[in-house]
Amino acid sequence: MPGWLAGLVVAALLVVALGCLFASGTSMSCMAGNREVACPPPPTNAAGLGVDDKFAFTNQALDGNGSITAKVGALTSTITYPPPNHNQIVPGILPWSKAGLIVKNGTGPGADYAAVLLTGAHGVRMQSAFTHDQAAPGFASAKEAWLRLSRSGDNITGYVSADGTTWQKIDTVRLDGLPAAVRIGLFVTSPGGLTVDEKPQGGHAVAVRFTQSTAEFSQVSPASGWNDTLVGYGDYRTGWEQTHPPGHTESGGVITVSGSGDIAPLTDGVAVERILTGVFLGLLPLIVVAVLWGTAEFRHRMIATTLVAMPHPARVAGVKALVAWLASLIAGLVAVGVTLPVTTRILHANGVILLPVPWPTTVRVAVGTALLLSLAGVFAYGMGILLRRAVPAVVAVTALLVAPPILAVTSVLPPDLGAWLLRLTPAAAFAIQQSIPAYPQLSLPQTTFDGYYPLSPWAGLAVLALYAVAAVAAGTRRLRREAS
Repeated sequence: MPGWLAGLVVAALLVVALGCLFASGTSMSCMAGNREVACPPPPTNAAGLGVDDKFAFTNQALDGNGSITAKVGALTSTITYPPPNHNQIVPGILPWSKAGLIVKNGTGPGADYAAVLLTGAHGVRMQSAFTHDQAAPGFASAKEAWLRLSRSGDNITGYVSADGTTWQKIDTVRLDGLPAAVRIGLFVTSPGGLTVDEKPQGGHAVAVRFTQSTAEFSQVSPASGWNDTLVGYGDYRTGWEQTHPPGHTESGGVITVSGSGDIAPLTDGVAVERILTGVFLGLLPLIVVAVLWGTAEFRHRMIATTLVAMPHPARVAGVKALVAWLASLIAGLVAVGVTLPVTTRILHANGVILLPVPWPTTVRVAVGTALLLSLAGVFAYGMGILLRRAVPAVVAVTALLVAPPILAVTSVLPPDLGAWLLRLTPAAAFAIQQSIPAYPQLSLPQTTFDGYYPLSPWAGLAVLALYAVAAVAAGTRRLRREAS
């Protein structure tokens, strides 16, 4: 028993120590012109999610209900070359560049909004609250379209038309608490151009290039009263923008708008689960302790005595599995409860800003990590009473639970096979730690190497729970058969 308790303490200490080591070796800074400065915190939406909110906004006030209509087309982009020719800018098109109509609760970054828009390669869509994305049927490859956005109270409805006469509804979204006075207008975004360099040892390196997109708006209603607001731009301008400033120009009834940035959830940064990567190493002593908890009576030939004292194999296995679960859960809660506040303070001292997420997500990551450790303990105990020998049981549990995430981010396995491993093995449970879900409307890579799992958080944890129950059930069945 002292050895088992010591093993649980070591598991918790490893989680804390590796978290602190990661935080101590991580720093962050930003550039303002030629000066290195502390990075400002990113804007957040109403739910507390970190967001990108930078775009050229040609806008005016809307007091009460109303609508805005325009024909949108001629969407183009200018993209810098990757090094060594990074000073050259060429025409092109970004798949997720956007041009369209928007209703926004003010002009501050992070303010709630709804928009209907034309994209560079994904057709016409309606987006809102930074995460909602609805495609317009029949306009998947549109290069120009008539768009309309109507407000009725808190409800915003987006429409699309091929000719400006027959309108098709895309979606209606509700922006709770929308004030009477909002801003409506035309907008253009241009997310960074990506160069993804796949590494032979696994994973990839991503380089982001400056881009600016331009679109033409005609037949605009209301027809006048437009002013430019550069939402989220700050004070710094690139050399290209100094000669091609963002904003709008008007000529012959056509409004041309240019802008950079994006309106989307923020995914590039340090996620909260990064400071809990010590769980991988902490699992090793935990697995050993739980396996020994299952094999000790067989190794010392005491199982017969136990069954004489309690002649119910299912009850014996169930009670011991419960003890393994509780002991592992307590160790996990202590490890997470110490790691999160301590490492967060270290990161803040180093100028590092964690990706903001809603507080229920942080709670899910913290409690889910402790549940992952507790279910790992039950699974290891079950494999112990099933295999009866400590070394094979430890190897089997480690191979099924710890190895798949490592293999999935290296070149040892093809990417698709690695993703299937994280669906079918107990390692699927690591999805419970993913704080930022994958968003299909983003151009950044979203692979297992980038911290994305193929299953949802609770579905992944459920896979481990099924393995744990199956292992204990199989071990109990063998024990019952031998006892009879």
